[in-house]
Amino acid sequence: MVPSYTVGELASLVGGELRGDGSGRICGVSDVSEAQPDQATWVTRPQYARKLVESKAGAVLVARDFGETPMPAILCDRLDRSVARLLGAFAPASNVPEPGIHPLAVVDPSATVGDGAAIGPHVVIGPGSRIGRSCVLHSGVVIGRDVTLGDDCLLWNNVFVGDRCTLGHRVIIQPNAVIGSDGFGYYLDDGHYCRVPHIGAVILEDDVEIGACACVDRAKFGNTVLGRGTKIDNLVQIAHNVRIGKDCVIAGQSGVAGSVRIGDQCVVGGQAGIVDNVEIGSGARLGAMSVVTRSVAPGQSVTGWPIQEMSRALRTQALTIRLPEMAAQLKELLARVERLEATKHDSA
Repeated sequence: MVPSYTVGELASLVGGELRGDGSGRICGVSDVSEAQPDQATWVTRPQYARKLVESKAGAVLVARDFGETPMPAILCDRLDRSVARLLGAFAPASNVPEPGIHPLAVVDPSATVGDGAAIGPHVVIGPGSRIGRSCVLHSGVVIGRDVTLGDDCLLWNNVFVGDRCTLGHRVIIQPNAVIGSDGFGYYLDDGHYCRVPHIGAVILEDDVEIGACACVDRAKFGNTVLGRGTKIDNLVQIAHNVRIGKDCVIAGQSGVAGSVRIGDQCVVGGQAGIVDNVEIGSGARLGAMSVVTRSVAPGQSVTGWPIQEMSRALRTQALTIRLPEMAAQLKELLARVERLEATKHDSA
């Protein structure tokens, strides 16, 4: 059954203040350009107000200082938080396994599964592993030997968690992610690459989220650690012995090489690459497609290849766009200098 709310009920649900008629009924969410009278939408910036004039939406979520709107508005102190609550109110129910262990799951007798946990079909849980209360393991999840999962973890289909890895409470891992694969370590012996054993593990602290097809390698020794609340996007590679602080965000297709240290509340843009053994200070921001070959100071914003301070890099990019015109001007100036020099020579 599709949920529905009056605009007034929706305002209370998302923590906003109603402006206008609150009796209309809302049954879904859509883009401002496509929303119908029974749907809500949102607008983030005043310059987008013109889109509302043509919109058919039954209600719009806006920041508290947003101007007038042609439809009932829900004024929000934190628009991002209110939008998240709006989407949650209309989120379809997930296909979650029933609490208990599915008959097609394989759970080693020495493993323990907490109360209320849901273990789906074709899940494998290895010897000595401990699954916390109310965890959900969807079909195809593989848990190695002596793994620990805290309470309320959610592991989607085909996630792999290797031996001796530890997940805190409320960890979410999207499909096909790999936690605790061997790191990329070899030494050259008589012309052949030989594998270096990786005997460490991975620790994901509370509220860490890992995107689909992301990989977090186990440490060569000790642990690869992702701090509390850190969010990793799809297709991200975290190498062995990396340590990432609390509440960091790393966007898709980024790569973090071995033994990198990243502080708290850092932001890494998509497709950024960080070479091994550098340190990224707390609060630093790395632009998309950055190539980080040196350490970055706390709070510094950098981008480019090689990295530069953000404002300098943007000025450099602006100049680069003008290079063809500047080259033509330089060619003309050189020709003028040559003519002046020739005139001076003739006069002499």
